Amino acid sequence: MNERFEIRLAGTGGQGMILAGIILAEAVASQPEKRVVQTQSYGPEARGGASKSEVIIANAEIDYPKVIEADLLLALSQEACDKYGHNLKPEGWIIVDSSQVKRIPPHPKTIRVPITQIAEEKTGRKITANVVSLGLIVGLTEIVPREALVEAIAQWAPKGTHEINHRAVEAGFAEAARLRGRPS
Repeated sequence: MNERFEIRLAGTGGQGMILAGIILAEAVASQPEKRVVQTQSYGPEARGGASKSEVIIANAEIDYPKVIEADLLLALSQEACDKYGHNLKPEGWIIVDSSQVKRIPPHPKTIRVPITQIAEEKTGRKITANVVSLGLIVGLTEIVPREALVEAIAQWAPKGTHEINHRAVEAGFAEAARLRGRPS
């Protein structure tokens, strides 16, 4: 990992991007050698408006808590992709929900995954797309151990959703393994 790794999770209010950022930051914070800061914002419309969560990971003290140029952008909506798809490092990754995002800026490291569709198929609920996304991100980047993410999900996810969120994160891990050409 570079000295500083910047992640922007973006979508529409109600897709769980804020919670996803909190969970990811919690998973990183469980690793004593890493530093992390998480920030969030959403449009005045809240549900249905733009929403983003930013997670900065570093091996040393973090002097600026916002994404300057993302190493990884997750876009779960067309609006998020349109708004943030150009603020990406040349070697950065853009992961889009291909079931929601059709217009994608040209970028050499674009990954198209039907995240919402996977969530619905594996859990019966579209709202778990945020957890599928986390499994996908951690499975692709290995920024934290899988177990750290699973523990953070168990800690932060709403009561009574453990089983459904476990299926969602496992679906994300499986999709990452498929994309990497490895067994999950």
